[in-house]
Amino acid sequence: MTTGGGMDCDFSEDQEQLRANVRRFLNDRCPIESYVRSMWGDERGTSAAVWSGLSEMGISGLLIPQEFGGSGGTMVDMGVVLEEMGRLVHPGPFLSSAVGATTAICLIATVQEQAELLPSLADGSIVATIAMMEPGERIGWHSELTTAHQTDAGWQLRGAKSHVADAMHANVILFPAKVNGEVRLFLVEANSIGLQVAPVVTVDGSRSFASVLLNGVPARLLGSGDATKHLDTVLDNLLVAYVVDGVGTAQAALDMSVEYAKQRIQFNRPIGSFQAVQHLLADMLMWVELGRSAAYFSLWSSETGSLEDRHRTATLAKAYVSDAFFRVGASAIQVFGGVGYTWEHDVHLYYKRLLTLQQILGGSADHFQELADLILS
Repeated sequence: MTTGGGMDCDFSEDQEQLRANVRRFLNDRCPIESYVRSMWGDERGTSAAVWSGLSEMGISGLLIPQEFGGSGGTMVDMGVVLEEMGRLVHPGPFLSSAVGATTAICLIATVQEQAELLPSLADGSIVATIAMMEPGERIGWHSELTTAHQTDAGWQLRGAKSHVADAMHANVILFPAKVNGEVRLFLVEANSIGLQVAPVVTVDGSRSFASVLLNGVPARLLGSGDATKHLDTVLDNLLVAYVVDGVGTAQAALDMSVEYAKQRIQFNRPIGSFQAVQHLLADMLMWVELGRSAAYFSLWSSETGSLEDRHRTATLAKAYVSDAFFRVGASAIQVFGGVGYTWEHDVHLYYKRLLTLQQILGGSADHFQELADLILS
């Protein structure tokens, strides 16, 4: 994605080649019928073969600097990958580990800590996630109730986190916690004493969530100084990542609906010839294209904009697509009719993925309120 005096959302040749490689891998190794459905509802969300394949392609370490075993890419590069994953409702902890946890470590950890942790994330030998939201919170994480205390044996965490993505499969979990009025970042091993991770059941079997309780859990402090601003960036990158994933999902739902409208015969005519169906498909196209524009704009800002611009564009994108892409999914079900509700057809998998997008890290009302606060302040 190149930029000149203004915004230009044309991806570079290298990015288009990356897209082609990822699409080929997902089509060959992760088709819906034999892979996505087999992983549906699985707490791991991925197989060892697919996870190692993603790592061998270099995309697990896409955001990791080259000196630590990564590719040294940008969020725009990552957006290309995530859009393709959304297109096939790809399950697994990729977004949590390769975007959320990786961004946090790159921004907050010391150089020595990065040298120790990032190569394992890049080669896929460990899976990580970050637990930012606490019970009762939707987008605001700054009212941090989780606390850290230093003892003779080291740091210990107490508190709770909610809707932690992929916590059931992660080898390590990152936790923001309060220390003397500052927010610091801690790393916890998944098998630590006092760590309780319980799965949270949702309608979307392509994503795994859990609630986490910390009862004197031993933890490792990462970095130095207050991490609030860096964690704000982590959250913005996660918002952008989920939105771009949603672009791929919504586009695929639209494509499936258009194709079905051409083939399904009712009253001796394809249903796509009826004006009501045409209007429905036209609305879906509008929602997808506007959402794509918002997503690409937030990707571009994450690479070139100020911290304020990054936050504003990420918030704007999530505010729009939360409901717009949900309507795309709901409209796809309407186009397909009764068959869309059956387990045998794939369209409901896309609808459920977009249902998750509607609520994860806050819905439209939450983010429009955040935008209003930004403007008024």
